[in-house]
This record gives sequence, structure tokens and C-alpha cells, in this order.
Amino acid sequence: MTSTGLERVIVIGCGLIGTSIALALTRAGVEVALDDLDPHTLGQARSMGAGTALTEHTPLADLVVIATPPSAVVDTLYEAQARGLGRAYTDVASAKEHIWTEAELRGSDLQGYVPGHPMAGRELSGPAAAQPDLFAGRPWILCPYPGVEKEALAAVDALVSLCGARRTDMAPARHDRAVAALSHLPQLVSSALAAQLTDLDPEVLALAGTGVRDTTRIAGSDRRMWGDILAQNASAVADAVSRLADELASAAAELRTNGPSGGSALVDALLGRGNLGRSALLDAAPKTPVPTPLTPKSPIPAPLTSLTPKAPVPAPARGPYGTLRLAPGRPTGPLPTFRPFQFQPTAGDPE
Repeated sequence: MTSTGLERVIVIGCGLIGTSIALALTRAGVEVALDDLDPHTLGQARSMGAGTALTEHTPLADLVVIATPPSAVVDTLYEAQARGLGRAYTDVASAKEHIWTEAELRGSDLQGYVPGHPMAGRELSGPAAAQPDLFAGRPWILCPYPGVEKEALAAVDALVSLCGARRTDMAPARHDRAVAALSHLPQLVSSALAAQLTDLDPEVLALAGTGVRDTTRIAGSDRRMWGDILAQNASAVADAVSRLADELASAAAELRTNGPSGGSALVDALLGRGNLGRSALLDAAPKTPVPTPLTPKSPIPAPLTSLTPKAPVPAPARGPYGTLRLAPGRPTGPLPTFRPFQFQPTAGDPE
């Protein structure tokens, strides 16, 4: 048993993020059950010590973590709640407003669901790239619904703490604008820059230094995964791309007009603001490593029972998530025919 009271967790989706979460939890003493559509991916995560396979005999979880691609989150949440897999639910998708709205329209149990997004990752994908300390010191954004049960919020807070991350609460729309600027636009820019290299001869590419290598590092990320992420945050990303494209177009026009001897006040101003932005980014970063916390941020609420005496009832040893207050989550709408998300191979992809 962990000091947070979080004993059993189910992780659905054994990619980089899901397996990293599972590794961090198992290291902290949490019992983790894993599920994935791909048996090979599931087997690889299990072989790394991330947990055991989810079966019909798996006990009710304190928390279910949905680590699927963003477009599959609502379907997966609905089915998991319909099956009663856990008492609280969260996800790790990097777009929130669309999922936040769709889960409500779908009739999911919102009282036990806390949308989340750990701000951590790598350009590599799959369970083989997972690391138990991937989230150490990193922000973990939560976008809770107004009526969420405090026990569910405490369970997700415990998850954040056990992974060594720092909880930050944001509204979904603000979250999406922030990640569009800090994550999604940089991914597109890196990919666009790397795409310009495809027509260069190898002897020219051999001249490249650390600058182009650094700025194109994340261009090696899974393109299908990122296509799904960008589609889920399409409006905010499109706005950010348009602003950047307008700025670059203006710089290009002035360079063409002024030529090699005319100079460019606009380009000079852009470079200056770039210096300021880089400095601001570095200044905003934590100055010292954040230690891995062992207790959740939210206070653990006292349990409720059907017969509550006037005297305070001591909390059970296993924590609040197994009490009668927070029953297994169930959607309010009819159970749909569930069709799991699967990437469709495109031309040139390995089968």
C-alpha cells in the first residue's frame, strides 16, 4: 500500500505515456493492470515490469488511466465506465476542450472523471521508450468538471504525486491554447523545417550542425499520433500557425524588397523578440529539481457510510477510494457498440 492510499490502478493504452505511468506506479508499490489493443505492445509493457494484463478477474481499480490517442478517449472512457472498471477515471490526452465537451454529450459519468494531461514526452514512441521518471518535476494539468467528486480528484492527485509531477488546474480552452503554443505549433514547425531537408543531397546534409539537429529533433515523432493530436486541437493550432505564417510572410516580403544591402527593421525586430521569448522561457523554468512527493496534494476526504453516526468515522486503512461514497462509475446513456481506435496504415507503412 502506498502512502497516498492509491492501491490499484488500471492503465488502458501501453504507449510511451501509459507505460511510463505504469512503471512509476509499480515502482511506488501500486498494483497495476494493463490493457492495449495490440497484444505485442501489451506484452512488451508487461515484460518491462509495468504491470499485469487486465482480465475479467482484475479487482475494481481505485483509478483507471486512459492513455489512448485523443480521438479514442471518449469511447474508451464510456466503455470502461460501462464495465465498471474503476471508481475514478482520468486521461492523458494533450487536447482537452473537445474531449471535455464530447464526454458530457455522450453521457459519461463526469462525477468520477478528471481530464488530465502530463506535460512530458519524448520524440520516441511505444513502451520501449517508456521511463518511470518521465514526469518527475513536470507539470500535470487537470481540467476537472465543476461537479466532480472530491474522492475522484484526490485519486488523480495521488497519481500525479506518485509520478513526481506538479499539479496545475486549468480550464479546457485555456489548456488547449497553451499547448497549441508550447507543444503543438513547435511540433508542426519542426516537421515543416525537417521536410525542407528532404530535397537536399546527402553531401549537403552532412554539413549540418547542432542547430538544425536540435530544431528538428521532435520531427522524428510518430506522425499518425501527432496527426490525431493536432486534429483534436485543430482550432487553437490553426490560429497559432496562421500567426506564425503571417509573421514569416512579412519577413520574407521585406527581405525580398530590401535585398542584401537594405537591411530589415522587421526582421531585426523579430530576432529581438525571439531573444526576449527565449529568455522568458528559460526564466519561467523551475530553478531546482522538484523532489518526488509521496502524498497527494488534495486532502483525502472522510468516507461516508449508509449509517453515519454523529461521532467521526475513522477512515479505513486502504484510503478513501474504496468507500461507499464513490461507487464504480457508470454512464447515464445507453451502452453503444464500442469500436476501438486503430490507426489505419498508409502507403509505405509497414504492415
